[in-house]
Amino acid sequence: MNTRSDASGRLSIANRIAPLLLRLALGVTLLSAVADRFGIWGPPGAATVAWGDWTHFVAYTANVNSFLPSALAPALAIVATAAEALLGITLILGIFRRPVALASAALFALFADAMTISFGLKGSAQLLGFRRFRRCISSGRLAGVAKTHIKRCPAVRARADFYLNTEVTALLGSAAPITHHS
Repeated sequence: MNTRSDASGRLSIANRIAPLLLRLALGVTLLSAVADRFGIWGPPGAATVAWGDWTHFVAYTANVNSFLPSALAPALAIVATAAEALLGITLILGIFRRPVALASAALFALFADAMTISFGLKGSAQLLGFRRFRRCISSGRLAGVAKTHIKRCPAVRARADFYLNTEVTALLGSAAPITHHS
């Protein structure tokens, strides 16, 4: 029995399963949030419900984007819901994997930016956006694209560094430098 080939075979299986699990987790997370906006998980105020209906979600959208005119909140809510539904479905189906991983990362980065601008770097809710952003980048990296994109695009690299360092700072109380390996 050749242990070297067994180890590489297991690694190969892990490299195929990890992106699948990341995609499914992100897709289900996005679709669950969309379902919550329409009251599928329960009414507003229930223990496991964030919004419970469209009205509460639009109010939340206005709060997260408090730097924009409140009249834009309904349109932003529609765009966010459509984007999350589309990305969630495509993540689960596994179509257009690389562009969808990067688009999901961009969506979560916009969400995290809006929360940071509106609320500052003080709550665990922002960390959720940072973690989702990191998962999208990881999903793309495992697919072999995000790492290359980050190397080629200094703005994306700086944003990824910012979010990862912010998460480390918030969790550990001190920033740990991020190093990039070629």
